[in-house]
Amino acid sequence: MPQRKNIYRKLLILLLLVTFSTAAFPQKGGKGVPNLQKYDKKVFHFGFSIGYNLFDFNLKNNAYYPMSDSLLVINTKAVSGFSLGIVTDLRIWKYFDLRFIPGLSFGERVLNYEFANRVRENDKQRRVESVYLDLPLLFKIKSSRMHNVRIYVIGGLQYSLDLISNQKKQSKRPNEMLVKLNKNDLQGQVGFGLDFYCTYFKLTTEVKMGFGMLNLLVPENHIYTSNITSVKSKTLQVSIIFE
Repeated sequence: MPQRKNIYRKLLILLLLVTFSTAAFPQKGGKGVPNLQKYDKKVFHFGFSIGYNLFDFNLKNNAYYPMSDSLLVINTKAVSGFSLGIVTDLRIWKYFDLRFIPGLSFGERVLNYEFANRVRENDKQRRVESVYLDLPLLFKIKSSRMHNVRIYVIGGLQYSLDLISNQKKQSKRPNEMLVKLNKNDLQGQVGFGLDFYCTYFKLTTEVKMGFGMLNLLVPENHIYTSNITSVKSKTLQVSIIFE
């Protein structure tokens, strides 16, 4: 399936990033003087992130609304995007940080509709583009440093505002039926990563999943939304972070 292939591709990218990091900044088997020995004693750290996203939806169909117009099934297609962010990290304890990473995420989601009696491609698909202003507040729990490497897990909440939301958009073409989404979203996020202490900076590779907590669907009385009761966001993000 295309969605599964996309997920495998993102995991492959993560593996390549980790391989590049360890190859470009070898750890010498834990021997020698560790890099950036005073780095973790600082209260604040700053940096930037570059992310590769996979945007998708969690759908809940309306079991009490009869499928009309020969609509057989509704499914989603995950689409790739990217993000940019500014990192602010507050050291709370030796193994515990609070992170705020405001940024922009660019992406698209696709809804596929299978009809028994429609063949036009324009009738089978609805695309929703988004540019999100993301405001995540995350807790980072770190392991002990292993020479120049550290493992961590991360979790928290993210508020997102869709800057190009179609919530109030009116179609410019006659009989075009849009799937409209609310511009405000709230996600729970979990992930893990690896910190690599290089000679002059810290390089991080991170994988993070986001699960929407709000129903984004703007209900309207047409075939493309009447059969859906809930649309929630779902994201996978692979990031490189420089601090």
